[in-house]
Amino acid sequence: MRVLHVITGLGVGGAEQQLRLLLRHLPVGCDVVALTNPGRVAEGIRRDGHRVAHLGMTGNRDLSALPRLTRLIRDGGYDLVHTHLYRACVYGRTAARMAGVRAVVATEHSLGSAQIEGRPLTRSARALYLASERLGGATVAVSETVARRLRDWGVPGQRIETVPNGIEPARFRFHPAARRRARALLGLPRDAFVVGGVGRLVPGKRFDVLVRAVAALPDARLVLVGDGPQRDALLRLAAALGAAERVVLTGERDGAVAEHGGAEPGLPALLSAMDVFVSSSPEESFGLAALEALAAGLPVRHVTCPAVDELPASAAPDARRIRPGVPELVAELRAVRDEALPRRPVPAAVRRYDIARSADRLMDVYTSVSARVDAAPLRPAPAPR
Repeated sequence: MRVLHVITGLGVGGAEQQLRLLLRHLPVGCDVVALTNPGRVAEGIRRDGHRVAHLGMTGNRDLSALPRLTRLIRDGGYDLVHTHLYRACVYGRTAARMAGVRAVVATEHSLGSAQIEGRPLTRSARALYLASERLGGATVAVSETVARRLRDWGVPGQRIETVPNGIEPARFRFHPAARRRARALLGLPRDAFVVGGVGRLVPGKRFDVLVRAVAALPDARLVLVGDGPQRDALLRLAAALGAAERVVLTGERDGAVAEHGGAEPGLPALLSAMDVFVSSSPEESFGLAALEALAAGLPVRHVTCPAVDELPASAAPDARRIRPGVPELVAELRAVRDEALPRRPVPAAVRRYDIARSADRLMDVYTSVSARVDAAPLRPAPAPR
């Protein structure tokens, strides 16, 4: 089986890094095409041995991309097309059918209750999504929360398959040497209480809550891993609160690849440097960063995290759901600091979300969709009038 993955872009992000991990575990030949923005993840996918093409799409309404994508799919002789993220799903499903590929799977990574991929949900966006969804064979949800949202949005339940996101747990294992090195490179005292967060620096992630909470704890430091349009605003807030020297913004760090001993610590080393991980976002489709933190043995405090919330509490005893707000978070951080427990054992939730299991489940979806396509008779072309 030859599979083409179509994704909107390949900058550092959860969906993009998840695709790279899946490619390393899927037992089929895979190529990738990015509609736009072939960033750092594209470089990593190429290093892993997969071909990556860039379509050069200039915007959401660049319809010239459709025939180019159709031609690429047809010339590649692919058996199945797998699309990721909203724009790629709309264009990719349409192009696949135009190219004669009837086995089409789409993964919905970022559907929230009021937004999709950080953009407000509109009636027109929903209509376009549902129209293109009918061209595919299955829509994959990365959590039961996303599956429910898809059903509420109008996707028929029998067309939805749940394949959770996954991680490579061993990459995030806590290492004392990595902790010491990362703290030294970031200018953090060896005995400091370090609060951490990971994600794109956008208003919806509510990282301002972390800045305010850490500012209220004079002995605490904050390490935020990620980049985005709110970076300068967060730095200004930290300065206004008198905490500028205690807030570190590292920029983007790729956690999907192994450490190479470079000058900058990667995400696994940065997690080793933290003492507690906080996800302050009020809406998540899975909660990949929180899961990576659990794999690093960190206590996790989250406002919402489907990866944990959908499991029994015993699967992740060191992950606790908290109410949104600065006073609540300050109280939680004080409790974690005062408890001063050693690194936690890796919980059962991490083993449940091993990327190898996700790849096996996805292969079942590929097989099922391909079998249905093979069994369905081709519709005859309409008779000329």
